[in-house]
Amino acid sequence: MSIRHGLLALLDRSPMYGYQLRANFEESTGGAWQLNIGQVYTTLARLERDGLVRPLAANDGGQRPFEITVAGRGELAMWFDTPVTRATRPRDELTIKLALALSTPLVDAARVLAAQRTASMTELRSLVQARRRVESGDRARQLALDALVFQVEAEIRWLDHCEATVLPGQDSPTPAPTSRPTR
Repeated sequence: MSIRHGLLALLDRSPMYGYQLRANFEESTGGAWQLNIGQVYTTLARLERDGLVRPLAANDGGQRPFEITVAGRGELAMWFDTPVTRATRPRDELTIKLALALSTPLVDAARVLAAQRTASMTELRSLVQARRRVESGDRARQLALDALVFQVEAEIRWLDHCEATVLPGQDSPTPAPTSRPTR
């Protein structure tokens, strides 16, 4: 997820300060992606440096809101117009973990896979429950939660595939060597 572009989209609605941006980001994404306030302010500083936002005068509460610039609107429009490709997405940590588990001595890839399956099923149940609680008019939250449900369902299907095709050929983990006292 591009925090940079997410913040620009929020600032395109109206000027906001950091905590407002964080709250609105989390609300707009259905609470699916939590932001650390430090990420928000670091990103705002970079956006300001790049001329995409500018700070406004502090309000009575001492908060300093930011507004999007013309260049920021151009950047945002380009982001919305550019499809997301697999090449632009971050590395898939689960794929890397399972690939390394298969080739690392003393690692039981089946156990790694089973632990992931349990975690994924738990996450899926939680997401489905959250989706049921969303009000019918909250389309942005519904969309975000639907995307997460579909992603976890796809992950579970992929785990099934790994279990059926990759793990049957995996050698059993080699037991750790035991040290014997020398005489």
